[in-house]
Amino acid sequence: MKPETQLVEDQRLKIPSSGCNGCVLQLVEQRSQANPEAAAVIGSAPALTYGELDRQANRLAHHLRALGVRTECLVGVYMERSPASVIAALATFKAGGAYLPLDPSLPEERLTFMLADAKVTAVVSSAALRDRLPKGPWAVFDFEDVASASSALEQHGPEIEISPDNLAYVIYTSGSTGQPKGVEITHGSLMNLVEWHLRAFEVTAADRATLQAAVGFDAAVWEVWPYLACGASVAIPEESVRNHPEALRDWMVANRITITFLSTAIAERMLQLKWPTKTSLRILLTGADALRRRPTTDTPFVLINNYGPTECTVVATSGAVLPEPSASLPSIGRAIDNTAIYILDEKMRPVPQGAAGEIYIGGVGVARGYRNNPALTAERFVRSPFEGGNGTGSRGRLYRTGDVARFLPNGEVEFLGRVDEQIKIRGFRVEPGEIVSALNSFPGIQASAVSLLGGANGDRRLAAYVVCAPGAQITLTSLRETLARRLPDYMVPSVFGKVQSLPLTRNGKVDYSALPVLTESNTWPESEFVEPQTHVEQRLAAILAPLLHVERVSAKDNFFLLGGHSLLGTQLITKIKEAFDVELSLLSLFDHPTLEEMSVEVENLILVKIGAGNGDGSKVSRAIVQESQ
Repeated sequence: MKPETQLVEDQRLKIPSSGCNGCVLQLVEQRSQANPEAAAVIGSAPALTYGELDRQANRLAHHLRALGVRTECLVGVYMERSPASVIAALATFKAGGAYLPLDPSLPEERLTFMLADAKVTAVVSSAALRDRLPKGPWAVFDFEDVASASSALEQHGPEIEISPDNLAYVIYTSGSTGQPKGVEITHGSLMNLVEWHLRAFEVTAADRATLQAAVGFDAAVWEVWPYLACGASVAIPEESVRNHPEALRDWMVANRITITFLSTAIAERMLQLKWPTKTSLRILLTGADALRRRPTTDTPFVLINNYGPTECTVVATSGAVLPEPSASLPSIGRAIDNTAIYILDEKMRPVPQGAAGEIYIGGVGVARGYRNNPALTAERFVRSPFEGGNGTGSRGRLYRTGDVARFLPNGEVEFLGRVDEQIKIRGFRVEPGEIVSALNSFPGIQASAVSLLGGANGDRRLAAYVVCAPGAQITLTSLRETLARRLPDYMVPSVFGKVQSLPLTRNGKVDYSALPVLTESNTWPESEFVEPQTHVEQRLAAILAPLLHVERVSAKDNFFLLGGHSLLGTQLITKIKEAFDVELSLLSLFDHPTLEEMSVEVENLILVKIGAGNGDGSKVSRAIVQESQ
């Protein structure tokens, strides 16, 4: 047998006799009935029990049915990570529909596109966020209004029928065509993920997991359903904790967390910390970017590296990372249950053992396709020359990932990079083409390119190279503000450079290796600098400058337009707490992002604290305010 053929044979699917029957909803309902007093979601005191989770989800499900939600209908969940957001997702399943997580930090233009493109039937939100939603034909209601209304319907959910082929959820990812694309995942695919997870990590009702991932990141799906399906607890860290390694470690230890998922950037920082030897944490799952660190011999938990595009239900490969010295990066493991990994050449032929090729994924986890985008679905979900109509749930198709890898001698997969310009930043897939499309639509810009810069402490940032039309009068502030209205914060470049032209290859494509190094001479000049005036403004400027890797911060500068994002926002909130002894919320940071506005919010919080007379912190805060006046 030829090596190429053997490679395909070794990667054939192994379907258990039980198949992929049922849906996650049934498992969660069984747990709610069997142990209604057990803690399901821990976000605040008291914890949400399985019984209350079921009752509130039943109540909300009947409301969704009254709004017209049926099988294959989408419900937008426009909420922060919270017990309420979990209830809303479960209620959508109970109503027969599928849910679409919507990050409250997304700009209105992107939200409007996603809601319209997805054709949502309804959106569940909160009183604090509802006014941020764009108007449209979709019904919008506050979760609190339904949750507080007593109803006899709460004892039982609506009578529905859900098959494994029905839609479970949709996640939007960056699109190379200039618009995000919605990935459709079925209940059968979700159930396969859950069953594999419970078996692979021996999860039981005694486990305590975390809901740590950002809203709209598909890892959040993985963080919820396996644990609720087996009666375990899911704990939600506060926003000021979840991206601060030391605080997150202490929170996990205090809350006896046994298993967690952390994006690669946070996981690598957690590996460098000192951990108590008797920590409850037994498994740290990571993924979303290339892992560059290994655990040490005294790391008290097992590190598991995972790989999987959104189009293949979160995880396609998984493997333990051993604490051994090695010049090579950790592998991404092996295919999970009912999943096939093929490494093929440009003609979709298996490459020789050990050679590099493109990853194609088959199996139950392969998505149904892109929401309302049959052309792109046909391009990326291709007919499999290996599987045929085998009834595995993959519909005889492979997902073409665009990722380059090779098989190692031990059968694990080594990730090598991309076949295109797609990049990863803070766990999110970013298509530079979508950013370029937004840049090129700005009046006065003739051409542009986007690349990734390696920042301090491994903080990677996006850089934009822009070719302006002769005589164009473009300010950096107006350009950033326009991008911020169209793109999520992680896709707005941190650094902008003006170039006369873009270097090209022989084929007429942008030659990224020849882009100039951005220095003070070719970096886009900032707008007129306004000196911070008050003591609070000056203290905040001193905090912000090193955090954002800039020399100085103007009183008029916008945190997010200087390269700030949600991850840095949580670090900023922690530093403000240390400096001023007050708690600034992430929502407040989104509403008041300039240094000047932020200062006013901090001063108001200090004044409230003074009025409450909270000990020594009030004395410090009072002195700061008096100095600033």
